[in-house]
Amino acid sequence: MTTHDRPRRGGLRAAASALVALGLTAALAACTNDPLADQYRAGDNKGFIAADGFRVVEIPEAERGEPVEFEGVLDSGGTITSDDVAGDVVVVNFWYAACAPCRVEAPELEAAHAEYEGEDVTFFGVNLYDGADASLAFADTYGVTYPSALATEDGSIKLAFAEQTPLNAVPTTLVLDAEGRVAARVIGQLSEASILTTLVDDALDGS
Repeated sequence: MTTHDRPRRGGLRAAASALVALGLTAALAACTNDPLADQYRAGDNKGFIAADGFRVVEIPEAERGEPVEFEGVLDSGGTITSDDVAGDVVVVNFWYAACAPCRVEAPELEAAHAEYEGEDVTFFGVNLYDGADASLAFADTYGVTYPSALATEDGSIKLAFAEQTPLNAVPTTLVLDAEGRVAARVIGQLSEASILTTLVDDALDGS
């Protein structure tokens, strides 16, 4: 197990913390040759459920709820459960293939995922509407290397998280602390990987 190199990201962490504190509106990332993402950026509001503005919410440790207990069927085969990731900081992204902001944010999520290779951090998605073929095709197209659980195969995984946090906007990304409690929410399209890595670092630090 390697130690995460936090000092080398000091500037990024400070900048991302400022973004989190101010709750700035997300800038939309570029997405090449993707008509649906282009449509989203043009403001047509088709093919996705819009959040009421981009929001980052960090939950003080004393105010976190109970650990989320979940299980799901993965698009890559097999299953994932809360027991499988016990002790890890966990990032869970709720998405579906026809969601334009999900397409735009996918490279940022993957960049954040790559930062924690070999550490006690687990990333997985929850695909809300697609089957395995569509979910895997999305991952292949956008370079996503972590798996997704399929709510179409086992809807209990969506219900498990819905009991702990509102999931009324897609995409939504949650950070669970090492005890399995929701420590932070990113509501809306993630514009910069550094926003998410700041939240993960805070969870790793126990804050």
